[in-house]
Amino acid sequence: MSGQIPIDPSTGQIVGDDLGAQVEQVMRNLGAVLAAAGCDFRDVAKTTIYLVDLAHFATVNATYARFFEAPYPARATVQVAALPRGVQVEIDAIAVAPSRR
Repeated sequence: MSGQIPIDPSTGQIVGDDLGAQVEQVMRNLGAVLAAAGCDFRDVAKTTIYLVDLAHFATVNATYARFFEAPYPARATVQVAALPRGVQVEIDAIAVAPSRR
């Protein structure tokens, strides 16, 4: 899946300035893309998290962890200079469709 940013699909607007709220929306957006493909978070093999400030990794991790269960997908986290529309976080993912396992 291409990177998801914290856009509310019903309004097209960025969700809040609070990083926790932004991560929550990103994860919901990822869930919606997964569902559209007949998948869910259990099908995710790898994610990449892009953060404007790595000092906020613990906040991201706390929300992110609520969406996954063991065995957890591989994950890379990188700090970037900027993200689209001035958001603080973007996450992309690779999932394996259940029919392909």
